[in-house]
Amino acid sequence: MVKALDRKLWRDLLRLKGQMLTIALVVAAGIAAFVTLRGTYTSIQDARAAYYERQRFADVFARLERAPLSLVSSIERLPGVSRAEGRVAKPAMMPLPDVPEPMRALVVSARSEELETLNRLHLRSGRWLWPGRSDEVLLLESFATARKVMPGDRLPVVLNGKKRDVRVAGVVMSPEYVFAIAAGDISPDPERFAVMWMNEDALSATFEMEGAFNTVSLALQPGASERAVIDALDRMLEPYGGTGAYGVDKQPSNRAIDGELAQLESFSTFLPVIFLLVASLLVNVVLSRLVHLQRPEIATLKAVGYSDLEVGLHFFELVLVILVLGAGIGIGVGFYFGGVMIDLYLEYFKFPNLVFSFDAKSAAGAVLVSFATALLGAFSAVRSVVALPPAEAMRPPAPARYQRSIVDLLGLARAVGPSLHMMVRELQRRPLRTVFSSLAIAVSIGLMVIGGWYYDAVRDLVHTQFHEAMREDVTVAFIEARPEEALSGLEHTPGVLAAEGLRAVPVRFRSGHAHRDGVLLGYPAQGELRQLRDRYARLSPLPPDGVVLTDVLADILRVRVGDRVEVDVHEGQRGTKSLVVSGTVDEAMGLQGHMTAPALARFMGETPKVNLALLRVDPAESETLDARLKDMPFVASVTRRADLVARFESQSANMITTMAVIIMLFAATITVGVVYNNARVALSLRARDLASLRVLGFTRGEISGILLGEMALQVLLALPLGLVFGDWLVNGLASTIDPEQWRMPIVITPRSYAIALLVALTAAAVSALLVRRRLDKLDLIGVLKTRE
Repeated sequence: MVKALDRKLWRDLLRLKGQMLTIALVVAAGIAAFVTLRGTYTSIQDARAAYYERQRFADVFARLERAPLSLVSSIERLPGVSRAEGRVAKPAMMPLPDVPEPMRALVVSARSEELETLNRLHLRSGRWLWPGRSDEVLLLESFATARKVMPGDRLPVVLNGKKRDVRVAGVVMSPEYVFAIAAGDISPDPERFAVMWMNEDALSATFEMEGAFNTVSLALQPGASERAVIDALDRMLEPYGGTGAYGVDKQPSNRAIDGELAQLESFSTFLPVIFLLVASLLVNVVLSRLVHLQRPEIATLKAVGYSDLEVGLHFFELVLVILVLGAGIGIGVGFYFGGVMIDLYLEYFKFPNLVFSFDAKSAAGAVLVSFATALLGAFSAVRSVVALPPAEAMRPPAPARYQRSIVDLLGLARAVGPSLHMMVRELQRRPLRTVFSSLAIAVSIGLMVIGGWYYDAVRDLVHTQFHEAMREDVTVAFIEARPEEALSGLEHTPGVLAAEGLRAVPVRFRSGHAHRDGVLLGYPAQGELRQLRDRYARLSPLPPDGVVLTDVLADILRVRVGDRVEVDVHEGQRGTKSLVVSGTVDEAMGLQGHMTAPALARFMGETPKVNLALLRVDPAESETLDARLKDMPFVASVTRRADLVARFESQSANMITTMAVIIMLFAATITVGVVYNNARVALSLRARDLASLRVLGFTRGEISGILLGEMALQVLLALPLGLVFGDWLVNGLASTIDPEQWRMPIVITPRSYAIALLVALTAAAVSALLVRRRLDKLDLIGVLKTRE
């Protein structure tokens, strides 16, 4: 008996191979999405956890002006602190001979390898620093790779205004700079920003910091309160110019990783769920159709002695074959795309051992979830098999109850013609199948809208930030704030067409128990080169008094227009002052306060100063200007807007393109699976009716129009629903992005909508062609025979 059912199973699989394959591909898409995204998420998370533990990554960090090293012992005695380590970290410049503009660097003090207790470096090549050597450095691997610097090479560095050559002893990785980004930048630039470590004594002597430190890292005891430690540390460092301690969640490199992991986690949850729900729907549709067509066979099997359980398990086995095929394809595809994703992330996150991995337990869980979802879809169909008495199954199913269609009710039967009339009547008879099919196709369109939104949002962000808000060609950062008169020297430099100054002051905003570190920006009156604009490029005017806060910052501080906010100033005349919130602005990135330059000068209690010079330059004089800026001792860095745009677009292009391609491939799979299966089911159920129409004189094109017209109506119904669903998905996805880092504009261009619709229509057209081939081969005599 079992062998007979097995033979029937394989005959059914061969006869339904097209439908089985499309369902298996939808299941595979769900499992592949889970394996790719969840595997990438866990791979990065596990690599980070192992790296942090091995290198003893600290729990709390703080910056300050200067404090004696003896204070470190006092910090270690704070309740909850297990270890504290003070270091010197200073900005520097690297005037490389083959690079026109000076490059930024951060130089950090280092002790012998044995004495490194927190944030330990991971040596990749070369050797550790030799004690007593003042001309050696360890270089961060990202810069070394980008500039092809090897151990033994020499680099020019400007330290405390004095140029000297240093020798690269080794190339290292650091848990503090997994995502290495210079202060004020919005994306990493490994070709123009370096981090290097120098012997502590040598660096301290160079910057006159002997016996002192200006950064401190703390490791906490198990169970210690991070908030309590930070508050105590802030009180202790306040006399020494502390700028506010922060936990590992606010550490710049780690925070960037957290933001990316949050998006991956969100994607790895909702994408697989969508695919598996569609697979469940398709399984239900196909099995219900199979049961309907095989009523006589089911009756015969029961009549000759097969139990309800054996017949029910036979149909479940059919589903299991589909699921096993889908799981195998999905896991393989998931591992491939997972490797692609990890290769992309390695361009941003520098871990020593980041590889794609997906443990067998998680893979088994994904397969079991997909099995459970698909078997749930099969349950109602199999239940009808089990409940069907043999005598009842011997009879043909009762014809559908006739009722007047909407075409009849509207009196349009003669106007629309018989083909369209039959299409509408069939859709009206099975409204649930029509609705669910359209919803599934709408989901696939919505997913494709997400892929287009990523591209649109980044393009819009680039336009707003780098063309509307930042209109300067070159930004020159000074080592320290200088009087506004310093701009006159730059204005008369050959190649400079216009110059404006900007004041940026690091601060901590406070209101009640809430606080955030940020920047106060002072804009010149009638400034043209830097303007305050929201994330949709709308100009935001600055009132003469008070501060305009980023709206996210205002929400965090729970302040509204008219309220006062406390500001801890971390530069110049330090202290805590208050400002009136005169407005908010929906900016695309960062947490800032914006003021007019005169208002900021009054707030700071100083004459107007600038620490950023914004230049509009003559491209023909670019090399001359670079040479002049390179020789100015008060210049800390030079940044070209064109370089920022090119770097941002190149770094985001690969990731966005890859994600968009993956999403569109998976979404197209849903469309093909739904449209093809529905059309095949309709063809199987109505083959006799369509053959009768052919005998009565209908052409192949006319009967194709009836069947494919039903499919087209389902697709057309799905198009507007898909666009609405896409908007909903985009808003949901945008909400998972850390708002304190990015606020992606919710902008979806007609082009993205058109691509989503075009892909869906193309997938539907391919399915229609496959079904049309079946219709053309319809065996009129065989179909019209009475089945015995």
